Amino acid sequence: MDDQSSCLVTKLSHYITLDETHREQLASLEKAERDFEEGVEIYQNGDAARDLYVVKRGWLFSYTDLPDGRRQIVKIHHPGDIIGFPDVALKHMTTTLRTSEAVTLCPFPKSSLDVILRESPRLSALLLSIGLRDQVVFIDLLRAMGRMKAQERVAYMVLDLIARLRITNRRMTDTIRLPLTQSQIGDYLGLTNVYISRTLIKMEEDGYIQRIGDRLRILREDDLADMTDFNNRYADMDTSWFPEN
Repeated sequence: MDDQSSCLVTKLSHYITLDETHREQLASLEKAERDFEEGVEIYQNGDAARDLYVVKRGWLFSYTDLPDGRRQIVKIHHPGDIIGFPDVALKHMTTTLRTSEAVTLCPFPKSSLDVILRESPRLSALLLSIGLRDQVVFIDLLRAMGRMKAQERVAYMVLDLIARLRITNRRMTDTIRLPLTQSQIGDYLGLTNVYISRTLIKMEEDGYIQRIGDRLRILREDDLADMTDFNNRYADMDTSWFPEN
């Protein structure tokens, strides 16, 4: 498998050395591709939890609806992510998955994980660790949404996204593409799109960020990290306990 064509391999090889067996096992998860347009729902809350999805191209988000129709986005997905891990233990999906732009996904049945679980303890340990780490990241997000002001929430989101994206794009410096509407950002951070608009304008005026189209440049990353007490959970992982093979 060509590493350049697999964001998943790039992401996982950041943490462990992948041998040829690992690469072949991961390639089996990416052998089928499906393209989806912007604004398409891939699955809905309550659907049978049969498949997982490797993101090959584009951005998506997982969300849940409140009884009064309001939407809470709980996870933003981009290339290299495996979507569906939280629902592996369940019979039905707990969120709805929607594209924020045109995407390419590689769906695979969750039963396909059995080969990795049986034959590759080291890769299994890595996938388990990523799933457990995501729970810690979710706690960080709850802390941000529950206790931080609007500017701090936006700063947290930007720092979290660029930290994740740097794992699959090692040449990334201070600029990210952000294919999300202000309403979608608001649904992620628990704010109205009016608050998001005002906050982004204020952050530009204060010299924290610069926006050019759908791209956002972070000008004062250290200051934003100090503002939010941001902890990068993605750069390092304790692999000392992983099996050797």
